[in-house]
Amino acid sequence: MCLATITSAAAGEDWGAMQLLGREVPAGTSARFPFVPDRTFEASYLNMPVFVARGAAAGPTLCLTAGVHGDELNGVEIARRAFSNIDPDVLRGTVIALPAINAEGVRTGNRYLSDRRDLNRAFPGSAGGSVARLIAHLVFAKVLVHCDALVDLHTASNERTNLPQIRADISDGEIRELAVHFGTGIVIAGKGPEGSLRREAAKAGIPSIIYEAGAPHRFQEDEIMRGTTGIENVMAYLGMTDRPEKEIPESRVYERSRWVRASRGEGGFFFPEAGLGTIVEKGEVLGKIIDPLTDESHAVESSVSGEIIGMAFSRPVLSGYALFHVAWHTAD
Repeated sequence: MCLATITSAAAGEDWGAMQLLGREVPAGTSARFPFVPDRTFEASYLNMPVFVARGAAAGPTLCLTAGVHGDELNGVEIARRAFSNIDPDVLRGTVIALPAINAEGVRTGNRYLSDRRDLNRAFPGSAGGSVARLIAHLVFAKVLVHCDALVDLHTASNERTNLPQIRADISDGEIRELAVHFGTGIVIAGKGPEGSLRREAAKAGIPSIIYEAGAPHRFQEDEIMRGTTGIENVMAYLGMTDRPEKEIPESRVYERSRWVRASRGEGGFFFPEAGLGTIVEKGEVLGKIIDPLTDESHAVESSVSGEIIGMAFSRPVLSGYALFHVAWHTAD
């Protein structure tokens, strides 16, 4: 039974074809097309693919976004795979997927846009200004206006990896339910940075969560499978499918998190000893940094007690480099 309280934008409307970006998608069908069909130089920066599945019956509109950072490939494949699994004939509602918002970055392995701007700090964007703000504006004005809920798909960045987790503003009841029913078992509380897609969508009244899992620049099957299953869990929770009810693991909700960083003057070669999911105590040794010129070894100690939800790969590091992301629960 669906426990969702999210109100569909389609409620009270006659259910039929959907009009999106100048295209018509009839009920009971799916379509894939470019965001901007124009064959111009400027349009080449806006040519992200758009996938739409319009259910045969009325229901909410779930939006999936990925590739906001072009090097985060797990999310791109999750969005593609989750969409491919949808049967419009039995779907209630609509799924809109933008699997590669930063399409150029996905093709070239670049986290940022060609102008070096971070697209995930540009939302909700504007009709003028940088390419980042234009893309953000078009996504908001042309697509997100249709969304009743949003799942934004990400990985870690910059030679780091993340434990599968949901990031969500759990102070909002609807967002908390989405986060819990995704089913990863770990929820990290927070609104997200200003200008991020999740935060700005939530401010616009669209319950939004992020799924973070794995490392950039690669496809990781375990993280992709978990993410695809999570999308299907959310669709079932929203009443969009008749999938047999699955038992959702009890979520560990962490209200706080902090990066353990390389201490000042202790740069060198980083070798982790703790791993993702490790429960650590304050002062516990998590790894070491060895100065390759002096052979001096420095222990990396946790500054807090909690669970490791993200970490850097073994690599050369300098003072202040973020090594371990530790999250913990704050008692009421």
